Amino acid sequence: MELKKLLEQHNLTVKEYERIKEALGREPNITELGVFSVMWSEHCSYKSSRIHLKKLPTKGEKVVQGPGENAGIVDIGDGYVAVFKIESHNHPSFIEPYQGAATGVGGILRDIFTMGARPVAVLDSLRFGELDNPLNRRTFKGVVAGISGYGNSVGVPTVGGETCFDDSYTYNPLVNVFCLGIARKDKIFYAKADVVGAKVFYAGAKTGRDGIHGATMASAEFDESSEEKRPNVQVGDPFKEKLLIEACLEVMDKDLISSIQDMGAAGLTSSSVEMAGRGGTGIEIDVALIPKREEGMTPYEILLSESQERMLIVAREGKEDELREVFNKWDLDIVEIGKITDTGKFMVKENGEVVADIPVEYLTDNAPVYDRPYLNIFKNRESKIEKKDIKPDKKIEDIIEDMLKDPNLAKKNWVFEQYDHMVQTNSVITPGRGAAVIRVKGTDKFLSMSVDGNPDFVYLNPYEGAKRIVTEAYLNIVTTGATPIGATNCLNFGNPEKEEIMGEFKNAVEGMGEACRFFNTPITGGNVSFYNETNGLPIKPTPVLGLVGVIEGKENIIYPDFQDEDDLIYLVGNIDFSFDGSYFIKKYYKKTMGMIGKTPMETAKKIGDFILSERCLIKSANDVSNGGIFTVMVESAEYNGKGFELNIPENIEESLFLFGETPSRVIMTISPKDKESFEKEVEKHGLSYMKIGKITDGEIKIDKNGKTVYQNNMENITEKRAKVIPDILKNRK
Repeated sequence: MELKKLLEQHNLTVKEYERIKEALGREPNITELGVFSVMWSEHCSYKSSRIHLKKLPTKGEKVVQGPGENAGIVDIGDGYVAVFKIESHNHPSFIEPYQGAATGVGGILRDIFTMGARPVAVLDSLRFGELDNPLNRRTFKGVVAGISGYGNSVGVPTVGGETCFDDSYTYNPLVNVFCLGIARKDKIFYAKADVVGAKVFYAGAKTGRDGIHGATMASAEFDESSEEKRPNVQVGDPFKEKLLIEACLEVMDKDLISSIQDMGAAGLTSSSVEMAGRGGTGIEIDVALIPKREEGMTPYEILLSESQERMLIVAREGKEDELREVFNKWDLDIVEIGKITDTGKFMVKENGEVVADIPVEYLTDNAPVYDRPYLNIFKNRESKIEKKDIKPDKKIEDIIEDMLKDPNLAKKNWVFEQYDHMVQTNSVITPGRGAAVIRVKGTDKFLSMSVDGNPDFVYLNPYEGAKRIVTEAYLNIVTTGATPIGATNCLNFGNPEKEEIMGEFKNAVEGMGEACRFFNTPITGGNVSFYNETNGLPIKPTPVLGLVGVIEGKENIIYPDFQDEDDLIYLVGNIDFSFDGSYFIKKYYKKTMGMIGKTPMETAKKIGDFILSERCLIKSANDVSNGGIFTVMVESAEYNGKGFELNIPENIEESLFLFGETPSRVIMTISPKDKESFEKEVEKHGLSYMKIGKITDGEIKIDKNGKTVYQNNMENITEKRAKVIPDILKNRK
């Protein structure tokens, strides 16, 4: 095969090929070319993003492990740590929705238990094209089925997340999965192979041809031939994963291993190379010893396979037989395949014959790094919205009904009811709210966690839009009564070789970095997903932040749900009203528009300080985000079957008050007896506020100037919101 075609198949440039020859001092063979292809892919090397990711804060008082390992670790006290990370499985989920999403869950679970932590919670951030399109309905249903099928079977609860629809994701759905686990601080394990002579073991499922070049596929655009990439999608087995979890945690508890790495993207190749790279050593393996489920597999296929539920383990000297016994007990393959060396090389043999010989450093630290050119053309996207022009030719009651029936604002029960969110019995605040809360068994601690992204804000202004995402995540966590301690991010963008995409990415990372420093929420790890575009059409820039916080004591948990009839409802924080970047504008004017402006992070921080110091005054709290005040109040009311009376100030247009999305504001409810104390403390914290209504027994009534402009029963609204997505899926072929 001619060289040009060969390089195209491996997603390598001529310049990169010359660098490969320089690293080896000769021409690479086909196996070595495959190894370089996956390890130099965007997915594994971060070659276009690495210089920008260095701008993110990664250190903090609670950070035990930052970026560079399988997952980040933060100290939650009492000898325990939280281990968490978010990853993407976007490309596979478009080609094969069920398996793409299922193996995304499996992969992130392995990232967590590889560190010695038992996975206890999953959240997902999902984005699809509009459901009017049958392709999007197929993808949506398949992804949700894949997440539930794998997560439910393996016994790890999906406790929250977000699901959104926008045309830019029609051929590029985003499936970002966050997982959190709990470990003892003295029982953390790392993927660092630094013991020369130690024996290397392959453990778990057998290797097949599924997923070969999956990492390379995830680092390229799609076109009409995308369906041909179906063989690049892995196939998962959640029951095998459950066995693997238990076996790995047992050998860790018995201290039988010194290092461990899951075989994720780039499979056996990346796990071997990364372990040796972190340890400053070399590694030698023989692929003939690998357990295989298909005949005639070549070294190339074995090294690049991304078959699921597999681990690479370095045994402690003298513990090899005990290691085998544990995996045999769990009915899992366990085979010695090589050793750690002092050569600094990735040496691969087949029946003793060398088939690949590559310096480890050229596959890790010395992989290509690109400072790609960028343009800030997004500066032309912002446009001023004149409030006088924003008056849809509809009555406010009809607008409200339209918004209630919109899939983006509807109740997502069709999604989260397919997930078992109560397995392990840790869930306290369950799906359907801004943040999930779980208990940490054996302690008086609770963990709050959320995943947040708003591509419309980032599309208009990547820098400020990313800051708004961090601000919203911060408010989601503090409104549960938690102190934020660490974050992880998943950065989803188009083709970084295009200057406008690189401009979006650079500015979004810088904005996220500034906000994370401001809120003291260091990034402990994450994922970059580039090339999310098909036929040259990119997704909207979609950075997603996963944030974790700690609550000390059950009595300090604040729920988002309205509690008691006649409790007073306040809007606290930013009481300006704006349609800029709002979903309301996009829905009625078919365009994302507005001026984002500077994100009021100081206001959000004051809200957090107020909540955490005066939580005894607050009966419920919920931050105002997508869909505005009306949407968040409906969400707060429906869980306990409450209603509300809402008074629109006479100087604010109805739809602007109800559906504007000004950042840094929270809906809080209090007991009437605490009115004076509450207002005094809010003012003491330098915050503005507005008393906007009260909780009722199940009726919703909206008044303006003494006139009722909308009235309904909460039960009717809940039923209507719950039926939106099921009805679309049922009634459209």
